[in-house]
Amino acid sequence: MNEKTGEKLKILADAAKYDVSCSSSGSKRQNTPDGLGNATGMGICHTYTQDGRCVSLLKILLTNHCIFDCAYCVSRKSNDVKRAAFTVEEVVDLTINFYKRNYIEGLFLSSGIFKSADYTMERLVRIAKLLRTEHKFNGYIHLKAIPGASDELIHEAGLYADRLSVNLEMPSEMSLQKVAPEKNYQDVYTPMNFLKKSIDGYRAESRALVRSKHTPNFAPAGQSTQMVIGASPETDHDILKLATSLYHDQSLKRVYYSGYVPISNDSRLPTLSAPPLRRENRLYQADWLMRFYGFSASEIVDAAQPMLDPDLDPKLAYALRNPHLFPIDVNSAPLEMILRIPGVGVKSARKIVESRRFQPLRREHLQKIGVVWKRSQYFILCADKDFRQLGFDPSVIRWRVLHERSASGRHVDTGQLSLFA
Repeated sequence: MNEKTGEKLKILADAAKYDVSCSSSGSKRQNTPDGLGNATGMGICHTYTQDGRCVSLLKILLTNHCIFDCAYCVSRKSNDVKRAAFTVEEVVDLTINFYKRNYIEGLFLSSGIFKSADYTMERLVRIAKLLRTEHKFNGYIHLKAIPGASDELIHEAGLYADRLSVNLEMPSEMSLQKVAPEKNYQDVYTPMNFLKKSIDGYRAESRALVRSKHTPNFAPAGQSTQMVIGASPETDHDILKLATSLYHDQSLKRVYYSGYVPISNDSRLPTLSAPPLRRENRLYQADWLMRFYGFSASEIVDAAQPMLDPDLDPKLAYALRNPHLFPIDVNSAPLEMILRIPGVGVKSARKIVESRRFQPLRREHLQKIGVVWKRSQYFILCADKDFRQLGFDPSVIRWRVLHERSASGRHVDTGQLSLFA
């Protein structure tokens, strides 16, 4: 690339790092003999496919020019930063050349809004269309759906992108209005609802077997959103209730939580010494419980206890708050209760239900299956021993867990809940 393009890449890749709604899971777009790329799932980010494979995406903004002055955003119009904008052809060339050099497997493209929502969205769509039609690029493409853009442009974007995302930004409209008075929830929910309707329509046609092989997919990896955490007063209870409604009503694939990075001294924002990364991590763990373990938001947090425990993962905290449910007998309990045992993942829970048909399960069997025994031992019954003799005193168990973690040098549990272990 030439020096001018390299300078743009440096500026616009750095500006893109604050958007965390970047994932390549859910798409199975296959390559063709005359095409480039295969979406099985400085400017380069690493993300994961649905089967857990790590892939690299070119993650950039089309431009960091913006007509809005959102207090939390590094690209806000009042911020004194160096500005740049790619042309449509530059983004296409970067994507193709990076792919040919085996640097990336796809593109994550967002943008500031310059001139208008339609003006910006039209350029994002042109990039995806050129990649798909002229260059036969079959790698993963994730585009931002710009709030306020026309339905026609959003629909066209869905024909070429694997995933679209519309960022809510703040966990309530009141907070959004405070830090971004030019924005409102209606402009965000309009494209979200349009995308849901369109995605559902295409999938219904597919199930009815009325689509031909020439009928294009429409956003096969669905849609996602992002919320900034820690820049507004909403509790974890408020945030998880909103996430629940987004999963249920808008059928979102993912809700991303971005710990607020202090980049402004604006009086509308709190003064933070560092991003609330521990809180962000706990919200992801709680979100995981809701999506894969059958928990509701009200079971994880409620009005009486609206914030997640910073020292314990949400599943362990739930177990300690509900001693009447434990211990759980793995040889007789239904799958939905086994999933609630700390230290038992989705894959392990299913193996337990399958294996107990052939023999009563003992501790050694559970450990071979993948149960994390140090965590589960207080909450589980199996064939060889009744572990109720350990006693179920939540305060004692909490102390033991934290003491063991401290002794091992792990002062904070930052590990994500595993879907497969």
